[in-house]
Amino acid sequence: MSRVSVIGGGLAGCEAAWQLARRGAEVRLYEMKPLTFSPAHSNPDLCELVCSNSLKGNGLDNACGLLKEEMRRMDSLVISCADATRVPAGGALAVDRDKFAALVTERLRALPNVEIVAKTVEELPEGITVIATGPLTHGGLNGVIAGLTGGEGLHFYDAAAPVITAESIDGEKTYLAARYGKGTPDYINCPMNREEYDAFWEALVAAERAPLHGNVETPNVFEGCMPVEIMAARGRDTLRFGPLKPKGLRDPRTGLTPWAVLQLRRDNAEGTLYNMVGFQTNLKFGEQKRVFSMIPGLENADFVRYGVMHRNTYIDSPRLLAPDYSLRGRPEVFFAGQITGVEGYVESAASGLMAGINAAARAAGREPLILPPSTCTGALTAYITDPEVKNFQPMNANFGIIQWERIKIKNKKERYEHISAQALEVLANCTKNL
Repeated sequence: MSRVSVIGGGLAGCEAAWQLARRGAEVRLYEMKPLTFSPAHSNPDLCELVCSNSLKGNGLDNACGLLKEEMRRMDSLVISCADATRVPAGGALAVDRDKFAALVTERLRALPNVEIVAKTVEELPEGITVIATGPLTHGGLNGVIAGLTGGEGLHFYDAAAPVITAESIDGEKTYLAARYGKGTPDYINCPMNREEYDAFWEALVAAERAPLHGNVETPNVFEGCMPVEIMAARGRDTLRFGPLKPKGLRDPRTGLTPWAVLQLRRDNAEGTLYNMVGFQTNLKFGEQKRVFSMIPGLENADFVRYGVMHRNTYIDSPRLLAPDYSLRGRPEVFFAGQITGVEGYVESAASGLMAGINAAARAAGREPLILPPSTCTGALTAYITDPEVKNFQPMNANFGIIQWERIKIKNKKERYEHISAQALEVLANCTKNL
């Protein structure tokens, strides 16, 4: 089998390289770190999780949980390493980011047919290539992609939440609980009464934001990563129905449900760092310290990382990509990851898994693997490669895009578990010879 190049050592690129190598391909994986770091990266290892959000729910009543289970059954490197480095997070799959990146790097380096090259790629390599450069592609490769796609592509802005130290959280004003008691009580909850919430909201909507690069005055912000200050500006109670939703988080000390609640999620295995759930932001660092310290329990919070906002780029996949993730008109070129318009860590890795499998098939002269939309992986692929989609926006895994045999199941949890069971059965039949 001929050599296959993979550009980008993030989740999609590492997953693609793993799938290729496991099928006998000689893989050259290009990653610009540690020679060059993007504004959002700091860890020299591969597969760095830039945002500390968890890998979402792990149950089969959750679409991302189904996607992860499908990936497990297709020998996913990313999910295997995530399972091995997970930290407590109730029903979600969260990982120790440093240990996760180190393990992915270790497993790829251990493969004799994978060569990892530290280099910023400026030109397209010869032969079959998987482009998995992520949403922060820059340099000469941007021009290459623009040439391949016939334009400069689309873009939106993505944001990350702050991280604070556990020891700086006031335990007298917070309590441990999982929403509705689901899973273990791994979240620290910061309750607010109405007066505290109103004061916080007024400070937040008036706070000064950091300037955006590229002189863009009105960015196209992806709804799934909406900066908290933009969300708050939509109305006084918007946050109370979003990241500060108190429903299901009764305070055990009072027996009452607070007016609003900020949840803090463990960010590392030791439990020394916590992420402010849903608080992606583009406020100036000083404003983040001032405003977020108004939240009960965070008056003396030590911020080890402030929230940031950056430009993410993605291509018009419905017009450009075939269902095997190859470029229409250039079948030797594959795309994977957020640059395809899938949104989320797991979704990015899933696209890398499929691109890697199909790039290996192309190199070996075999038929590609196209999963049906009755699976979560196949539904996500079908959505981003559907030429009927005109106003293309990034897409998360969700049950709404999965095709299933419609039967009446009133209970939503049972309905979703039924869809998942069907999807896994279909997957098993499609991947018998994988």
